[in-house]
Amino acid sequence: MYQTTIKKSVELVGIGLHKGSPVRLRLEPLEQNSGIVFYRSDVNVSIPLTPDNVVDTKMATVIGKDGYVISTIEHMLSAVYAYGIDNLRVVVDADEIPVMDGSSASFCMLLDEAGIAELQTPKKVMRIKKDIIIAEGEKYVKLSPSPNLRYEFTIKFPHPVIQNQDYILEFTKENYKNEIARARTFGFLHEVQYLRSKGLALGGSLENAIVLDEKKVLNPEGLRFSDEFVRHKILDAIGDMSLIGMNFIGNYEALAGSHDLNHKLTLELLKDPQNYEVIELVGEKTAELEKAYA
Repeated sequence: MYQTTIKKSVELVGIGLHKGSPVRLRLEPLEQNSGIVFYRSDVNVSIPLTPDNVVDTKMATVIGKDGYVISTIEHMLSAVYAYGIDNLRVVVDADEIPVMDGSSASFCMLLDEAGIAELQTPKKVMRIKKDIIIAEGEKYVKLSPSPNLRYEFTIKFPHPVIQNQDYILEFTKENYKNEIARARTFGFLHEVQYLRSKGLALGGSLENAIVLDEKKVLNPEGLRFSDEFVRHKILDAIGDMSLIGMNFIGNYEALAGSHDLNHKLTLELLKDPQNYEVIELVGEKTAELEKAYA
């Protein structure tokens, strides 16, 4: 199994969640061993995708360098990671990725348009060797050894529409596209009002998020899945875990996980080389993963 990039450059324009201004996003092919590299074309700054370049995780995953940032990267990265893409240049002309409809479906369609190209270097993946857990009170995120890749997430919200939800994704690219990619981000009306008072979430609307008041969903079309909320949390987690720099083999588990806990998990994982091994996918051992990303 070999490293991949995209066959051709593709782009789209969408609204930025926080500033509400149009953002142009362009995906470009990169050569083997390049990784994922972001580029702010408006300020001529490249930001490689590494945990060290994460500068904020309060409301989204934000990377930065030399005082310049790119925020809300997790939805697009979730799609890139699910497609098994190793090398990619992500060009934006602003400080955030366009939010599109609040899910990763638009980015999946963009990657389908671009196509996947195999390169000449064997693909590297990270095999989790030890249990790694980050806990804060009842909340936790955890990685554990497994021959497969699985995401298991549980959320608890004191809201009549959400309450307790849990979901297990047995990862394949196809399962991701069918079960996860269309799940939208969500927020509460009082939070949106507060954020706008601070000059944030100016692009947020019922077109790109599920919004709830104290009792119900305000979106006239309703939910795409009855458990859309926890599915979106898995979407976020997949994007956040892409910060380790390659696909991994193991189980991810979370109770009320967050961008911040996910970031701390990636740092804890990479801190000790005894936690993992990096393997090149050559020969027979690639068969299962090749099916996962088919």
